Amino acid sequence: MTKSAILIVSFGTTYPDTRKKSIGSVEQAFQRTFPDSKVFRAFTSNVVIKRIQKNEQIKIDTPTEALEKIRQVGFEQVYVQSLHLIPGIEYDLVKEVVAKFQPAFQKIVLGAPLLKTFEDYRRLVAFIKGMVPAKAEHSGLLLMGHGTADSAFTAYACLDHMLMGTGNYVGAVESYPDIDFEIQRLTNDGIQHVVMQPLMMVAGNHAHHDMASDSPTSWSSQLQAHGITADAKFIGLGEYPEIQQMYIDHLKQVM
Repeated sequence: MTKSAILIVSFGTTYPDTRKKSIGSVEQAFQRTFPDSKVFRAFTSNVVIKRIQKNEQIKIDTPTEALEKIRQVGFEQVYVQSLHLIPGIEYDLVKEVVAKFQPAFQKIVLGAPLLKTFEDYRRLVAFIKGMVPAKAEHSGLLLMGHGTADSAFTAYACLDHMLMGTGNYVGAVESYPDIDFEIQRLTNDGIQHVVMQPLMMVAGNHAHHDMASDSPTSWSSQLQAHGITADAKFIGLGEYPEIQQMYIDHLKQVM
């Protein structure tokens, strides 16, 4: 048996293509980095899990189910890495599950989400600045974060503030800063065209519907209503080696 188990936990997505390119790529990066460990998968969204099982006949474990399987197989050391971006509600749920399984293993630890320390923010800001290498005049990059109902929503505003003056903008679909705020910023900066991209692990439902659909409430439609043209890139953060490495570094820190 391999020496330890690594459980990669994400919200999940019902889009098979981005699931493979993003979540799958992160899992492969972890397996390459830790060849003596066995990598497992879990999703935190019960809705996503049920839809995948119904539409694709694939069973994805919840964190509790995955850890129980890992325990039954006989692993004694378990390293759990969350692919959530911020220490918000979903990440807290993973923490609760890991705490519950402390007595079941010789060692079980949880790696931090993408953004926890000031250094994490600086690394992500540096990465964002290079996502669109050569912006044309009066153009910018607009990233769509998810947002959260708890205090961790401030992560998106912090990123947006740290990127001021760089032609890069960060909004959130479910909290602050919202699209109205970002449109005002873009207008004030004289931006006439943006490339939109999800600031999420996957380019899933939010990217296809809230960001780039023809719905009058989508970011694309609202931007165009204010005279700003928009192109969409459906690339999840998990596809980027730099982001994969940030998560790997977080797990190494708790190992």
